[in-house]
Amino acid sequence: MRILFMGTPDFAVPSLDLLNKHHEIAGVFTKIDKPNMRGKRIKFTPVKEYALKHEIPVHQPKSVKTDETLDLVREINPDLIVVVAYGKILPKELIEIPKYGVINVHSSLLPKYRGAAPIHAAIINGDTESGVSIMYIAEELDAGDVILQGKTPINDEDTLETLHDRLMSIGAETLLEAVDLIGKEKAPRISQDHEKATFVKPFKKEDCEINWNQENFKIYNFVRGMNPFPSAHTYNQGKIYKIYKVEKISREYEGEPGEIVELLKGRGPVVKTGNGSVIIAEAKPENKKKLTGPDLVNGNYFSIGEKFENSKIK
Repeated sequence: MRILFMGTPDFAVPSLDLLNKHHEIAGVFTKIDKPNMRGKRIKFTPVKEYALKHEIPVHQPKSVKTDETLDLVREINPDLIVVVAYGKILPKELIEIPKYGVINVHSSLLPKYRGAAPIHAAIINGDTESGVSIMYIAEELDAGDVILQGKTPINDEDTLETLHDRLMSIGAETLLEAVDLIGKEKAPRISQDHEKATFVKPFKKEDCEINWNQENFKIYNFVRGMNPFPSAHTYNQGKIYKIYKVEKISREYEGEPGEIVELLKGRGPVVKTGNGSVIIAEAKPENKKKLTGPDLVNGNYFSIGEKFENSKIK
């Protein structure tokens, strides 16, 4: 099958690779290159790097809604367009071009967690299962008919990173199966139950603050669901601390939520929560490298009785 692939980040590369081994990739659309952190070198997207290495034509339109872009897609003349984390919303005119339409890999079990941060949401909410949905793209966000789903359990030690990587592989395998069914004209179209739809928006900085009034298991899930990006954070003495890992402990301490109530050598600072407490096992102080819990204790970063603030002291 002749496929036009649209994608940008690492998550999309295994899907592109697997399709490239079994079908004709007529071209790749990916987002425009950006400078690296220091602004001195242009950094190619992971999808572009793969495409160049495998001599696949690369296109990086500023907009997918222009006549120029629509004409380009018509010229490529794909049987199917596959979208994996492209980062742009496609117009109806483009969706109607390919013979078999446009399909998308979404990293949740739809209709749950439509939107921008489904992997984060699954861990933060304490879900025990996640997965990917291969669906036809519709005009409404993530509301198209589902072809196939691939599932995986979420274990208590999973972070955003580990679940992301697992779904990346499951997504590629399930996508290939769906494309093969489309080529044989045997692909199902399962309507979503729109009344059961939930949505997750992109995170703003304030959304990443730890609420120490919550129960310790909720804080535990929040921290691992934010690890490594955008990372949970809190403030102490006007400085930001990114928190990458905490451990739950059930012991009740005197004090207020957010208060550092004990410094456990070999483990880390203990912070009282809404019920129970957590040990900070891995964190990055402002302008410092990432440290383990024992490093934080040995480096005298905190004192018993100090309290994490909900927002930065002006």
